[in-house]
Amino acid sequence: MTQVGTATNPVRIAIIGSGPSGFYAAEHYLKQTDIAVKVDMYDRLPTPHGLVRGGVAPDHAKIKSVTKVYDRIATNPNFRFFGNVEMGRDITLDELKAHYHQIIYATGAQTDRRMGIPGEDLAGSHAATEFVGWYNAHPDYRELTFDLSQERVAVIGNGNVAMDVARILASSHDELVGTDIADYALDALDNSSVKEIYVLGRRGPAQAAFTNPEIKELGELALADVIVPDADSTLDPLSEADLAASGDKVSRTNVETLKKYTARGATGKPRRIIMRFLLSPVELIGTDRIEAIKLVKNELYQAEDGSLRPRATDQVEVIPVGLVFRSIGYKGVALPGVPFDNKAGVIPNKQGRVFDPTTNEIRTGEYVTGWIKRGPSGVIGTNKPDSVETVNMAIEDLRAGHINTPNHDNVIALLDKRSVDYVTYDDWLRIDAAEQERGAAVNRPRLKFSRIEEMMNVVRETKSVTDPAMD
Repeated sequence: MTQVGTATNPVRIAIIGSGPSGFYAAEHYLKQTDIAVKVDMYDRLPTPHGLVRGGVAPDHAKIKSVTKVYDRIATNPNFRFFGNVEMGRDITLDELKAHYHQIIYATGAQTDRRMGIPGEDLAGSHAATEFVGWYNAHPDYRELTFDLSQERVAVIGNGNVAMDVARILASSHDELVGTDIADYALDALDNSSVKEIYVLGRRGPAQAAFTNPEIKELGELALADVIVPDADSTLDPLSEADLAASGDKVSRTNVETLKKYTARGATGKPRRIIMRFLLSPVELIGTDRIEAIKLVKNELYQAEDGSLRPRATDQVEVIPVGLVFRSIGYKGVALPGVPFDNKAGVIPNKQGRVFDPTTNEIRTGEYVTGWIKRGPSGVIGTNKPDSVETVNMAIEDLRAGHINTPNHDNVIALLDKRSVDYVTYDDWLRIDAAEQERGAAVNRPRLKFSRIEEMMNVVRETKSVTDPAMD
């Protein structure tokens, strides 16, 4: 048999997930000059790009422009995209192993971490991931509703997602109409009664996870003042010493920005974003729905490893709110037949090689990259070195002969036999063009489709025009 990785017997790769980590993995494989590679990428949605499409805030168009890089990668003749194909539903792990020498899981972190407090399931309590998916027209969240008739909202968390949620809630029509926010979300936000948004962090201002641009953006909103009480922008002695010793410029700039908001105070805008620190939620209060949030005041202490951590005091505060968004972290979702660490929310691995804790062995031909590998950390670009590490491990294994031994090479025949309505990258470009055309008609960059059937109709209609055999 011809050696795997030659022109007549290329190494066949399946990448499950089409977000940044998946595309960077594909790119690194396809860059190899001494190995012939065929890459097939799968996504359960008809649309690629993962959180760049479904998670990045609509008013962050510059960040979304990274998809041009992914479009370029997709033009490689040795790359194929199979959208609207879900592992477990449309193709099993065993079938993937029967068709591919190596499989890379790049499914990201699709769900959120819960607070685990009384009242968390009351009406009006939501994951930030749900709200973000909803305003980004993600099909999973299209049918959700949020009671924006409430005047007071709490956002639990101090990361960039919490900043996005607060900013979108406080934005004006003019600030959103020029974005690709879902049309139904724009309508709902236009009719919102929200006046006060509390952003609550369990640690201090110097430990906040948001980055400089995100906290500065809040202060540029047309209709919202950012209110930071003096006590909340003042550093405790431990934080002051830690910041001085670490020289962390991002944290220092965050603190300086918060102090500017304290000094500026209210300027009479109709909405207020109130930043509070060293507070942890202990209960959501209400009968049928949320009426208030109960918080415990924290203090920082220095742990044995030198880090500053929060611990509860006996001081309690109650803030009346009617809507709560928790934004305390993402976590991955298990894939059928693949080892999974429920606590960490990741696939167990060693430098990207999937590891099975029950057998204490590396799983041949299975790899992982991105958030499902390391947890939800870093920015989009962080996924590139992460994916390179994983693919390098896979290539090392390929050279050593540690690969799957597939006995089929025609996955399309399998999908066709099952009548799987898969979407190619050209099909996606048709959906993309249709969204932009819809947007141009109303002077917006695009009007996203939010239902899978709408997307599939575009694909079918454009195919019937270009392929008479479909009539």
